[in-house]
Amino acid sequence: QVQLVESGGGLVQAGGSLRLSCAASGSIRSSNNMGWYGQAPGNRRELVAAITSDGSTNYADSVKGRFTISRDNAKNTVYLQMNSLKPEDTGVYYCNADIKKIGWGPVRPYWGQGTQVTVSS
Repeated sequence: QVQLVESGGGLVQAGGSLRLSCAASGSIRSSNNMGWYGQAPGNRRELVAAITSDGSTNYADSVKGRFTISRDNAKNTVYLQMNSLKPEDTGVYYCNADIKKIGWGPVRPYWGQGTQVTVSS
């Protein structure tokens, strides 16, 4: 089995920072694209940032210049450094990873359980 476990969410004042972490564990041969999605109350889940296995990144326009995604391939872990946080960044943040398991079978997406980020004004 493969599990993604997130940590680092919490309550912070506007202008503050948080660092989210997501560690993938289990029978992993390789992890390809990894990313973070955010879901505000009443809204659908949307891509916040993504990173390929060779380090290429992609960000939602709303977080460019404030958030930084990075990864440690040896640890199958992806991070999201969130700076200059705004109240509109509030929501549940989900980790996503495209993983190839040991043995046969295709690459498939896995999701974490989500971590709450609340930014107060």
